[in-house]
Amino acid sequence: MAINRAAYRTAVLSTLALTVLPGCARFDDSASTPFTPVPTFSAGEVEPRQPDAPTTTPDATGAPPDLVPCVDPDPAVVATCLDVTGGLTVLPGGQAALVTERRTGRIVQVTPGLPVQEIARVAVDGSGDGGLLAVALSPTYTEDNLLYAYVTTASDNRVVRIAPGDTPKDVLTGIPRGASGNAGALTFTTPTELTVVTGDAGNPAAAADPGSLAGKVLRVTALTPSPSQPPPQVVLSGIGTVGDVCLDPVGGGVWVTDRTVLEDRLQRISATGATGTPVWTWPDRPGVAGCTAVDGGVAVSLTGARALAVLPIDPRTGAAQAAPGLIAQDTYGMLGGADLGAGGQVWVSTVNKSGDRPGPTDDRVVRIPAPQGGGGFD
Repeated sequence: MAINRAAYRTAVLSTLALTVLPGCARFDDSASTPFTPVPTFSAGEVEPRQPDAPTTTPDATGAPPDLVPCVDPDPAVVATCLDVTGGLTVLPGGQAALVTERRTGRIVQVTPGLPVQEIARVAVDGSGDGGLLAVALSPTYTEDNLLYAYVTTASDNRVVRIAPGDTPKDVLTGIPRGASGNAGALTFTTPTELTVVTGDAGNPAAAADPGSLAGKVLRVTALTPSPSQPPPQVVLSGIGTVGDVCLDPVGGGVWVTDRTVLEDRLQRISATGATGTPVWTWPDRPGVAGCTAVDGGVAVSLTGARALAVLPIDPRTGAAQAAPGLIAQDTYGMLGGADLGAGGQVWVSTVNKSGDRPGPTDDRVVRIPAPQGGGGFD
C-alpha cells in the first residue's frame, strides 16, 4: 500500500494515561530581532528536478561544480560537503528536504540538481554530541513556514520554534544535557501536539526518574504564547540515546528508535498510548538512528552498521514479520537522519564527519529506494 505523507502530519494519538512532569515549558516572545542573514522560506514549494539536471551536486557553499572539488558523481546523492548532520525532514511534495548541521546550527534546504540553500541559523553548543539535533515542520508549514527544532545550549537541551525573520522562541526548556546522550527527536502527532523524545544525558538513572525530563517520550501542547503554560506529559520513560521518532500512518501512533547499554531498539507507541515490549531489538547495537514508515514496514538508518535496515511490519498487529533486511550497506558510510520522499525513496543524511572515515564529499544527503512491501531482499 502506498504511503500518504499527508497522513503522517495529521495522524492522531488517542488520549493516553499520562504523568505530568514539573518541567519548564515556556514561550518567550519578548525578543524579536531578525536573523542575519534573514532566512529565505519557500512555503514548502520546491522546484522539481528537470530531466537534464546534472548528476553532480554543488557543495554547501553553493559554488558551481567547476570551481570546487566537492562533487559526487553518484546520481543518488542530493547534497555534498555538509558539516556533520543532525536531523532531516522531507518537505511537502517529497522533492526536497531540510537538513540540520549539528555543530554549526545551520538549517539548509537540499534539492536535487540545485545548490544547498541556507534557511536559518540557530546558536547552539555543538560540543560532544550536542548541537542542532532535529527539525520538524509545523502542521501548517505551507502557510506559516514555522519550524520546530531540538537544540543543545550551554545549560540544557530544549525545543525552540523558528519563524521567518525572527529569533528562535523557547517552547520547552530544562531538558538535562550531559557529556553524551543529548540527541533528541520530535514530530507532530496531531496539529496541536508535538511528540518530543529526549535522551538520557548519559545517565540511565535519569531516564527512570519521574522528576526528570531526560530519557522520556513527551507530549507537548504548549506551542504558542500563553500566560500559563502546562508542563509536558510523559508518554514513555526509559529512553537511552535517542535515534528518532516517526509516524505510523497505517495503525496510528509513532515509532521510536533508541540505543541502550544492552541493545538498540525499535519501539511502538500505539494510537491508544499502549506500549509493550520493543518491536525489534539489536543486541549487536548497530547504532539505530533515523526512522520512517515505508510501504509494508519501517526503515531505520544505522550509524555503526553503515546501512539502511527495513523491517517488515504486520499492519494489523504492528508486529515484526521477519528480521530486517539491509540495503546500501557500506555504500554511503554512517547514516543518521531518515525520512520518506516522493516515489518511495528514503532520504538519508550521513554523519561520517563524526567518525574516523569521512569521504571527500561528506557529509551528504542521499536518496535510497526502499523495497516494496518491506521485502525484496536477496
